[in-house]
Amino acid sequence: MKKLMLIGCSLLIFSACKNESEKAEETELSNTEEMESTKENAKDEWQPLFNGEDLEGWKAYNRDSISGQWTVENGAIAFAPAEGDQRIKEYLITEDEFENFELSLEWKISEGGNSGIMWGVKETDKYDEPYFISPEIQVLDNQNHPDAKNGPTRTAGALYDMVPPSKDVTKPAGQWNKEVIHINYDENIGWVELNGTRITEFPLQGEKWEEMVENSKFKDWEDFGSTRKGKIAFQDHDDKVWFRNIKIKEL
Repeated sequence: MKKLMLIGCSLLIFSACKNESEKAEETELSNTEEMESTKENAKDEWQPLFNGEDLEGWKAYNRDSISGQWTVENGAIAFAPAEGDQRIKEYLITEDEFENFELSLEWKISEGGNSGIMWGVKETDKYDEPYFISPEIQVLDNQNHPDAKNGPTRTAGALYDMVPPSKDVTKPAGQWNKEVIHINYDENIGWVELNGTRITEFPLQGEKWEEMVENSKFKDWEDFGSTRKGKIAFQDHDDKVWFRNIKIKEL
């Protein structure tokens, strides 16, 4: 009898231990799935690059401070070139680096104005402007800036001097344009959506990319397009320009 009771107790203890072990495994699995889900959700979330109040998170290319040419104006980053001795060439860049991402923002350009948005920016003493390394999505007053007359690869939304937009969907100078720039090296695809229309698509590396560079003004620029991961830059092209609602989603 005692032997039977001992066996029964042992079975109960074994069963209880097994249940506890199964519950622990289920809890661990649930926690792991929740963590993975949280990571995926975080990856899909847009992160602000501009707080609408100051230039926190931004800096000047190859400089320790930002001059008064870049300011915050009515919730937008504004650029206005200084006059006289105060004038310096100054690109505004993010402090953080990105590789595969979607960048969403709004921009407006002054009448006859020219600017651009660059990615893969690396600070180096070799160049005084990121223009020599980093590809650019053109920002332009298509109606009034002479560069638009140099061909569609120089117009707003173009991969500058390489891939033209399929159509002109820009709003007139002084009005806001909404733009999304998609850069994904893992899938070798870049595209630009302007005011709700995808207007430009291009590869980011490989034979087709090299062919595009070969047929552009960047043909003999040894470092052009050489970086995948880098900072994002707003161009100083001597004209007034504004950017707002700037956010990014890493892919």
